Amino acid sequence: MAQPPQPSPESTPLLSMTGIVKQFPGVRALDGVDFQVRRGEIHSLMGQNGAGKSTLLKVLTGVYTRDAGQMLLDGRVISPRSPLEAQGEGISTVYQEVNLIPDLSVAENIVLGRQTQRFGFIDWRAARRQADAALARLDLQLDVSASLNSYSIAIQQMVAIARALDEECSLLVLDEPTSSLDQQEVARLFGVLRRLRDDGLGIVFVTHFLDQVYQISDTITVLRNGRLVGEWPAAEFSRIELIARMLGRDPASLTEAEAGAAPPSPVAAAEAARLVAHQLGRRGQLQPVDVEVGAGEVLGLGGLLGSGRTELARLLFGLDRADSGRVELAGRAVRRGQPRSAIAAGMGYSSEDRKVEGIIPELSVRENLILALASKRGLWRRLGRAAQEALADRYIQALGIATPDAEKRISELSGGNQQKVLLARWLAAEPSLLILDEPTRGIDVGAKAEIMALVADLKARGMSVVFISSELEEVVRSSDRIMVLCDRAALGELRGESKTEQAMLARIASAHQEVSGG
Repeated sequence: MAQPPQPSPESTPLLSMTGIVKQFPGVRALDGVDFQVRRGEIHSLMGQNGAGKSTLLKVLTGVYTRDAGQMLLDGRVISPRSPLEAQGEGISTVYQEVNLIPDLSVAENIVLGRQTQRFGFIDWRAARRQADAALARLDLQLDVSASLNSYSIAIQQMVAIARALDEECSLLVLDEPTSSLDQQEVARLFGVLRRLRDDGLGIVFVTHFLDQVYQISDTITVLRNGRLVGEWPAAEFSRIELIARMLGRDPASLTEAEAGAAPPSPVAAAEAARLVAHQLGRRGQLQPVDVEVGAGEVLGLGGLLGSGRTELARLLFGLDRADSGRVELAGRAVRRGQPRSAIAAGMGYSSEDRKVEGIIPELSVRENLILALASKRGLWRRLGRAAQEALADRYIQALGIATPDAEKRISELSGGNQQKVLLARWLAAEPSLLILDEPTRGIDVGAKAEIMALVADLKARGMSVVFISSELEEVVRSSDRIMVLCDRAALGELRGESKTEQAMLARIASAHQEVSGG
């Protein structure tokens, strides 16, 4: 396995972070990490969830205070205590979530805090000229007097980037800047980044899209479990080795593995498929894909973070509105962008974001548990209190939910027990198909084993399951078939003896090589 090359002595870095440590209660999020960015360089920071990328960027941009280590920017020691202080040091940041004020105009968002004044008043004509000039750097023309929320999320993201570029900075940090952009918008952004790089700007780029890493990067640094794995020139670092380094695997095991992916094919006959999705897609989110799941079958969605797994799950359930395609469950059409229609048809969905899209923390276990069933029954078939209590007690016992009673607030339970309540919520609604997105994330080993056993039991009872997990071993172990996704597109399926972690990773790596012509 190739070792990371040492930087040449004459290439003095613009940014130097040395021995960075960040500790949270019970967790060492960063363990002596080194990271450097040179002038005129686009440097990608890579790693799986929990690798430490976000924590390192938050230390750099003043959101967190480091516990140990040193940071130098342009030879000066810096210790920003807030994003505003980091900005004053010359560090501009664009986050994945648009961090602007939607009710203000585009011009106001771009110049906010830096408005030109005349006689003590804001010079709005100058502000609009400044905003136009900032957008022009992105080859973008907008009505800058219009409110920001009148534009799409993709345009809002471009405005956020324009604002960052309008600031006087020597280091630009881009955290998932392309997550809301389509291919043309990504190409436009990358053209701008290359010009900025050629002008001597240092750029930190974070993304989960591997093809974009190789389109734009000069250098790649990999973190894993809060530690530095290494730094490599992008041109000398193969996709297979990048994937292996991120996962802590031997690259040889991936290059020797059979890809084993076959074109998507029917479960058996069309009549056997309980769920049928045809050419389901959404612009900038997922390329059109066909999906079929049979009765009593577990379909795993395999891929790295950013591959399109969650995007597909959300389109199937209607949380996001598809631009194309159709979904049917047991022959019943599910309306686009309408979760109520999916629930009525017999579908359930347990989101990966337990805290934001799952539990309602101020409600009790009982109240959280009966929500899906109450929605399915509708306003005129309300579930009485006695029936609610009986249902809650039944699932508390069946799933082994550790709570003194059903009236305890769900926020007071452990993460694993909260996850069990969410699963009970959907089981109580008696779906014929259940989508489980990261059902074991953030819970202990014992709770994971119980939930995996539950998935096997649901399958044995004839329920259809769509299963997503970042732990590829879980996907392989739990699934009858695996649909492999990469960069928002389906690559094919793995089944039988080809259904292995190595085959999944080899298929992803080979897809990137095909795209790059390598």
